[in-house]
Amino acid sequence: MARILAVGIATLDIINRVDSYPPEDSEVRALSQRRVRGGNATNSLVVLSQLGHACAWAGVLVDEPDAAPVRADLDRYGIDYSACRRLATGKMPTSYILHSQATGSRSIVHYRDLPEYDLESFRRIDLTPLDWVHFEGRNVEQTEAMLAYLRTQRPDLPVSLEIEKPRPGIERLFPHAGLLLFSRDYARAQGHGAAPALLQAVAAQSPGSDRVCAWGEAGAWALDRGGRLHHSPAVAPPQLVDTLGAGDTFNAALIDARLQGMDWPAGLVRACRIAGAKCGREGLHGVTADA
Repeated sequence: MARILAVGIATLDIINRVDSYPPEDSEVRALSQRRVRGGNATNSLVVLSQLGHACAWAGVLVDEPDAAPVRADLDRYGIDYSACRRLATGKMPTSYILHSQATGSRSIVHYRDLPEYDLESFRRIDLTPLDWVHFEGRNVEQTEAMLAYLRTQRPDLPVSLEIEKPRPGIERLFPHAGLLLFSRDYARAQGHGAAPALLQAVAAQSPGSDRVCAWGEAGAWALDRGGRLHHSPAVAPPQLVDTLGAGDTFNAALIDARLQGMDWPAGLVRACRIAGAKCGREGLHGVTADA
């Protein structure tokens, strides 16, 4: 069992499941509605907890009713959130999600009215017992400061960084993490039509890092720090049910594989298998290595 800290956000997700994605200026009836905790960092922690790790979250919590389901879900999976910055006023980030039953895909409208986690809060964390730290690639200035501080305090500690969106200056973070986890959306925003092209393009910016990019139904690629390219095909579930959180599940499964000392071919296959199994179920509960 490893002790893992993730720095990022938690959200309240309001998920409406519909027959198919509605056209503009239309009215449709939802088949069901769920209100659940979301957010990339905490999603990955929920999966890592079910894979047997001791997990902690560093983010921002506010004292308002919508924070209650977030705290309850973290408690359910034994995720420690004592390192969070706590605010008396504000609003939990909220994602309004349309989930198409026809395709399993989802579309998200996100609302945010909270400050980001900062270096001052991060410096209060006892880093001594940790085995891994994972960062969402957001809030670039403060994240860069946290990464630099981490290197002065625990230069031996493995660090991963998720790069989901093309944020201004995010490339400054690349040299600070040993494992870079890129999304297909980021690759396309940079003008790359395939994962290997992106991984080769960022190699010069991160010579000491392993680089990974998941590409949905095409599988996932890794370019290790030795310059070797690896690929695993996707593992599709018998029926596509829910893709929400699949990328976060892949990232968690890959972190777990690296902590277990798996080589790249085996680690990629395992991460694709667990992410594929997640797509065959609603939500993240029950996502394990045996899924």
